[in-house]
Amino acid sequence: MSTPSHGGRAKCLQRLVRLDLPVPRTVALSFDAVHRIASGKFPDMEALIAAFDPDALLCVRPSSEDPDWGGPGAILNIGMNDARFVDMSDQIGNEAAAGLYLRFVQAYAIHVARLDPDIFDEIEDTGTAGLSAALRAYEEEAEEQFPQDPARQLREVLRSMARAWEGTSARLLRQAKGAPVDAGLGLVVQEMALGLGHGECGSGVLQLVNSDTGKRQLTGRYLSQSQGREALHGGAASLYLERDPRGPSLEELAPKAFADLKAHADLMRARLRAEMQIEFTIQNGEVHILDGVRVKASSRAALRIAVHLAQDGIITPEDAVLRIEPRAISELLHRQVAPEARREVIGRGIAASPGAATGKIVFSAAEAQASAARNEPCILVRRETSPEDVRGMHAAVGVLTERGGMTSHAAVIGRGLGLPCVVGAARMNFNLQNKTIQGEDGRTYRDGETVTIDGTAGQVLRGAPEMVEAALDEAFNTLMGWADEARDIGVRANADTPADAATARNFAAQGIGLCRTEHMFFEADRITPMREMIFADTVEDRQAALSVLLPMQRNDFTELFRIMEGLPVCIRLFDPPLHEFLPTDRAGLRDLAEALDLPVSDVTRRVQSMGEYNPMLGLRGVRLGITVPEIYDMQARAIFEATLDASREGAPPVVPEIMLPLVSAKREVDILRTRIETVAAEVRTERGRDITYRLGVMVETPRACLRADEIAPFSHFLSFGTNDLTQMTYGLSRDDAGRFMSDYVSQGVFREDPFHVLDIDGVGELVATGVQRGRATNPSVTLSICGEHGGNPESIAFCRSAGMDYVSCSPFRVPVARLAAAQLALRDRGLDGPRNR
Repeated sequence: MSTPSHGGRAKCLQRLVRLDLPVPRTVALSFDAVHRIASGKFPDMEALIAAFDPDALLCVRPSSEDPDWGGPGAILNIGMNDARFVDMSDQIGNEAAAGLYLRFVQAYAIHVARLDPDIFDEIEDTGTAGLSAALRAYEEEAEEQFPQDPARQLREVLRSMARAWEGTSARLLRQAKGAPVDAGLGLVVQEMALGLGHGECGSGVLQLVNSDTGKRQLTGRYLSQSQGREALHGGAASLYLERDPRGPSLEELAPKAFADLKAHADLMRARLRAEMQIEFTIQNGEVHILDGVRVKASSRAALRIAVHLAQDGIITPEDAVLRIEPRAISELLHRQVAPEARREVIGRGIAASPGAATGKIVFSAAEAQASAARNEPCILVRRETSPEDVRGMHAAVGVLTERGGMTSHAAVIGRGLGLPCVVGAARMNFNLQNKTIQGEDGRTYRDGETVTIDGTAGQVLRGAPEMVEAALDEAFNTLMGWADEARDIGVRANADTPADAATARNFAAQGIGLCRTEHMFFEADRITPMREMIFADTVEDRQAALSVLLPMQRNDFTELFRIMEGLPVCIRLFDPPLHEFLPTDRAGLRDLAEALDLPVSDVTRRVQSMGEYNPMLGLRGVRLGITVPEIYDMQARAIFEATLDASREGAPPVVPEIMLPLVSAKREVDILRTRIETVAAEVRTERGRDITYRLGVMVETPRACLRADEIAPFSHFLSFGTNDLTQMTYGLSRDDAGRFMSDYVSQGVFREDPFHVLDIDGVGELVATGVQRGRATNPSVTLSICGEHGGNPESIAFCRSAGMDYVSCSPFRVPVARLAAAQLALRDRGLDGPRNR
């Protein structure tokens, strides 16, 4: 009856027929046949009609490849006409026959003849009076009598549904849902089991699981003397399916029919290897299965369903892993706006960090901290965030910025904290001086008003819509365990704080692939000695200031090592330009002058003198380590002392990984390797204990990729920092690209935002070159990616094909990366996920 070119519904019905289930006689029309119908080329209608019982009414249902792509609605009771009405009145009663005819006239008039729906929707009487009114209205509007020939009725229904599918609006809508341009539609023509008449007759819908939770729960409704899906809208007249204290049930009304129906549902679950929603009809006590489609389930339910099917032996664990979309995992890790909640969208930007949060608007980090102290959730609104805002971001429940892209400061920190974040909301008007934002709806929202950030959809919403809470349960852990058994590439986390590290462990990261040490210096008790070090004129003064920071850094690293319990921890030495740690406003400059016991004018001049025209390409990273080596000396000592402090007898050994940022030349590695080894020797002598560590390079400049053959022999590992590498390769500011990126993507300049999905052609070629050349001169070198691309499924595929050992991403993206990596490995073994049915 069907092939893959007939669509999912036809394929499912074919399988039900083969299972000998009570499916009414059905004929499926292929994608090609429906396409021909849309252009006026019909199959032999007489032969099609002859395939069915001459006394039967027919229905037509759509059958696309994926039910989520939509399609025209089903048309029931085709074949009803004046003569059939008379015959059926004798069989099932006048009112029931009138109801059948009326439903068909209304559906035909609105969806086939394209008449004004208001005229027919206003007909409230469902008996003979309503039927007469509908026939008169049709004749007046269409200027012809209602068609009486069943073959003509069927032909026009088929043509209408075919044309509706191929219309411009329908095509654009399904393309927005991921359908290809040439997606086809099949049509299923089926005999009607009426659901009306003598004995127990009716229709209903049944499924064996809850669509929201995925737990085993027989759900659905049944309505006597009804058709289609009327039971779902039948109100108090609809019955529960199984016995229920809340009201009467089908199980009590027709126990045999209920038992048969449940047995059919169990068989469909086992043989179709999926939880199915079943549309059924009961005719004089006998069950008929009209349709079966996969249950539309929430992300949480879909995961639990897949796990339960595997645990019941219906599918394999590998199949369960393949059935879950990696990005859907994010919905389980964060609160989300409820699917049915009303959305008042007041702004749009880049969906930089998933999840949703509601709070009062605040415009500074200090206000966010004060709000948190009052236990009042707040949304931090900034033009763009800087390292000084990190404490405020910790205090807020969500972040909104006017500028920025997928790898801007707000986006990266938001993802690391699991904090909902929307960046690049440039179409909203931010007035930080007046503490207002103007939404795209023209309304002004002031400090203290409540808004909601949806970082999954990239939307700003007015008010507080209903939320769905995050849920990590046994089913989640089971699926992720299966994924870990399948994947063949490691997954680490980017973690800067003990809280980040704890989250990474909770999500089963295999270590820390990037610890950015600079964020540790913005704490209140550290910023002053940090600034004293920056203002120091001599090596001795710098070392004095750094000696205050040393024990703080040592404690930071000790705690990280203990949390990770022997798992690798890759610590990137200090990277940002020093001016980021200096104040820019008058009050901050005055506070700094007081702390340093200097005139404000001297402090202001010094701060201004440290400014750079392009600081991201200036004195930062390894360049800072060479020109101000005392910083790296202090950090190396803190790492080595923490290594010994965190090492416990009987516990896994602590082997830190020290990473040099922004390297472009072998000589940079030579110089700093010598200094770091000197510090290690000093600590070994002082403590009388040996230290093992690994030294590597963060490859984030094009030159480092091209000269990887020179750098790799002096490195234990190369970790590709694709955030900066993308920025330097494209000549794009990752903080400002969000202003025009949507236009570039929509006009096809870029296929995707290169800061979101790794550019395989350009940046990827540099990475592949670095991998090839690095391995050529150091076959044992460990290769990885630690930019934000590490959590992107498409980018992980590239990393696997390039031969990397692991990827590293924000803690909350670790489960996504684990699942995506597993699916890639399984598909390489010839396995694939099931098609929609």
